[in-house]
Amino acid sequence: MVKFFEAKNVVKRFGGLTAVNNLSFTVSQGEIFGIIGPNGSGKTTLFNLISRFFPVTSGEIHFNGQQLENLPAHKICNQGIGRTFQVVKPLRRMTVLGNVMAGAFLHTSSMGKARTKAEEIIDFCGLTQFKDSEAKSLPIAVRKRLEIARALATEPKLLLLDETCAGLNPRESEQAIGLIKRIRDAGVTIIIIEHVMKVMMGISDRILAINFGSQIALGSPQEVARHPEVIKAYLGEDHA
Repeated sequence: MVKFFEAKNVVKRFGGLTAVNNLSFTVSQGEIFGIIGPNGSGKTTLFNLISRFFPVTSGEIHFNGQQLENLPAHKICNQGIGRTFQVVKPLRRMTVLGNVMAGAFLHTSSMGKARTKAEEIIDFCGLTQFKDSEAKSLPIAVRKRLEIARALATEPKLLLLDETCAGLNPRESEQAIGLIKRIRDAGVTIIIIEHVMKVMMGISDRILAINFGSQIALGSPQEVARHPEVIKAYLGEDHA
């Protein structure tokens, strides 16, 4: 049986530094799969390997039966993997509508179809009131939603979310959680990196915890939260 997503013995080295060290995991279709770890543990590097912003040093990445690690980034997006970035960088002088249309052009050359698709996604993401606003004028919470909307415009089957709730207040985080759940309910599988543990424990079906690029725990949110190595990584050896 073909696995929806699988990373097999993935390694990434930068010179003498091993940023991702022999990671293997699978993600099932329809799942929200969380990845946690201290700063510098290799989480965003892993996203960069999946989306081919960096080449893997060794190992394999499979998606829907297709081996990905040798494909260029635009073909991986075409295969159905979208992503957001930890530091959001919209097209600043373009409107929210223009930004989302840019993603929609991946699957159409029609201005009308791209606009219709973009307007649907803008409404889905709760951005309608900002549709004609320039991206550079938006507050951080709205820019984060725009980042998600741009990724959704590429029609992903798998969406990689990198710290969607970073910098948000509790109310904004709740709104972001609601949006993530709606995306999953719409049929998009999600892998999410997040430092806000309340968010991760509340929305993840399973969680992979990594430190120094290696797996330290994998399981349900409750299992991972109780794991001694996870407690040690976050709180120190005295708490483990």
